[in-house]
Amino acid sequence: MSAVAPVTLPELSNEEISRYSRHLILPEVGIDGQRKLKAARVLLVGTGGLGAPLGMYLAAAGVGTLGIVDFDAVDASNLQRQIIHGTRDIGRPKIASARDRLHDINPHVNIEAYETRLTSRNALEIIRNYDIVVDGTDNFPTRYLVNDACVLLGKPNVYGSIFRFEGQASVFGVRGSACYRCLYPEPPPAGMVPSCAEGGVLGVVPGIIGTIQATETVKLILGGGEPLVNRLLLFDAWRMRFRELKLRQDPRCPICGPQATIRELIDYEAFCGLNHAAPDPAAGLDEITAAELKRRIDLGHDVQLIDVRESHEYAIARLPNARLIPLAQVAGRAAEIDARRETVVFCKGGVRSAKAIAALKLAGFSGHLINLKGGILAWSKDVDPSVPRY
Repeated sequence: MSAVAPVTLPELSNEEISRYSRHLILPEVGIDGQRKLKAARVLLVGTGGLGAPLGMYLAAAGVGTLGIVDFDAVDASNLQRQIIHGTRDIGRPKIASARDRLHDINPHVNIEAYETRLTSRNALEIIRNYDIVVDGTDNFPTRYLVNDACVLLGKPNVYGSIFRFEGQASVFGVRGSACYRCLYPEPPPAGMVPSCAEGGVLGVVPGIIGTIQATETVKLILGGGEPLVNRLLLFDAWRMRFRELKLRQDPRCPICGPQATIRELIDYEAFCGLNHAAPDPAAGLDEITAAELKRRIDLGHDVQLIDVRESHEYAIARLPNARLIPLAQVAGRAAEIDARRETVVFCKGGVRSAKAIAALKLAGFSGHLINLKGGILAWSKDVDPSVPRY
């Protein structure tokens, strides 16, 4: 059954017939299918790794109206996977870069841009105007928010996520089917799952998963094929394997189950343990800025530098005279750190080093430990730009 059922389908111009000719000669699409695509309204949440191929293929396919939600700016580190943006777009709002690229791909598509963060205050208002929502986000609060808003409004939610070499995709929110909460009733503990900025991602993986999401969206619009409803598709790029898990609606699900208790959107930052009251790993620790550390070194202070990143990060960028002891090993190698010297511990951004200091204290280390605020990225920004940022 089609997720989009407009009363009157728009006609195609001669130019559109020429543009979509390879669709039109598919019996499963044809003229009427292409008219369904032209009539469809799809909301894309995020224009990053997943959103880039999603938006480009949906625009190319002739989806009539694409809503795009994003509030970020293009950074050089995005370009390895977010192919909707280019080098000349660095520093521009992603929403502007994406809009220009999508218009260039297909000027027949109407782009509705929302340069804002999707929140509990605006999600229902934005989503209710669309037929299908495609989740291209990379964080748990927004995934739960998109899921709940789609269930409350009765909108299909085309889901995808990626990490390192792996990805997954499914279709949630179709009547009687499982939703994201059926699959993941509770979010992981805050900080337990590293982001792509911390753990990395192979650039082509979001391209593959995003293209799968685009495929599922087109199938829902056409009302054909076998969408990933009640199925979770798992992809392992390193081993080049696809697996599939069957899903079913959880009768105890608080949002889509028969005894649902969630009737309105909640505070998703708090639900995922990311509210301001959440414990700060650096709370109570001595910290030092990169500029102050440089000043102390220049004055001849006896400062011991401990780098708790991984060896592959150390190969990218390093500080002079720093000893590498990865976070997972730091407690067991505490004897290698001279407790008589002032010790500055650092990582990429300052979070893992705070955890390392806590681990060392639990292990009984008695020396003076100081966390480098902002990590090696702050050193590169404020002290030595020749140190690569990654």
